Amino acid sequence: MEHLRFVFFGTPALSVIVLEQLKKAGMLPSLVVTAPDKPAGRGMKIVPSPVKTWAQEHKIGTIEPETFDDTVLERLEDEDSDVFVVVAYGKILPQEVLDIPQKGVLNVHPSLLPKLRGPSPVRTAILQDEKTTGVTVMRIDEKMDHGPILVQETYVPPTWPPDARELDNYLFMRGGALLADVMPQYINGEIKLQEQEHDKATFSKLFTREDGLLDLSDDPYQNLLKIHAYAGWPGTHFFSSNGTRINVISAHLKDGALVIDQVIPEGRKKMHYEDFLQQS
Repeated sequence: MEHLRFVFFGTPALSVIVLEQLKKAGMLPSLVVTAPDKPAGRGMKIVPSPVKTWAQEHKIGTIEPETFDDTVLERLEDEDSDVFVVVAYGKILPQEVLDIPQKGVLNVHPSLLPKLRGPSPVRTAILQDEKTTGVTVMRIDEKMDHGPILVQETYVPPTWPPDARELDNYLFMRGGALLADVMPQYINGEIKLQEQEHDKATFSKLFTREDGLLDLSDDPYQNLLKIHAYAGWPGTHFFSSNGTRINVISAHLKDGALVIDQVIPEGRKKMHYEDFLQQS
């Protein structure tokens, strides 16, 4: 749809995956809203978000509001958008923003809503050993992940447990493709929205680094689920007998026992766990 106008709200690399799928379908936002530049890396250099970098490469204007004050609201109203799209933006949009576009605000959420609402659905699905996952395109309302559904797609990972980062990437890629498919139909009034079964809702939480602490005496399979679920963030770790923090990178099960493959001991580079044990 050449005349479809939308503003895109997003921040991390996962949001860029969706933008790329929209781009493949010939849909580029008129404006991108993203988080402000922030320090990153060892040198704490101020860097733009992945979404801002993508927008600059495609010569699309960006705004990075700390709050949605009158100036920002006027800027969004000036876009005269059919719809807004939100993908991992990082902030809850106030009702004043949700009310601006003619057709509301759409969202890509990597779970089969109403299952696993909230900020960490993929990691929670792996932790809970839910082997059937999926992605939902929904219209946002005033409650978190509560709005009506446009389309869903079920996915069963071929190997289990998957690495959370790989599952995230796949679900956002499929979510972007679904969004590109359904958005023109939605704008044209050809999609019947489906209310969620709210009494079946389950929830995920925001994980912290402390959640990644492993007790190696726990059930080996549960620890393997943790290692895969927390890949990337918050990561998993345990402490050696001398108090050294050992970050676990990969592991597998053998004869029902957890075998740790690669680790990063505190202050050192990645190595095989056997090598670490021999050097300790």
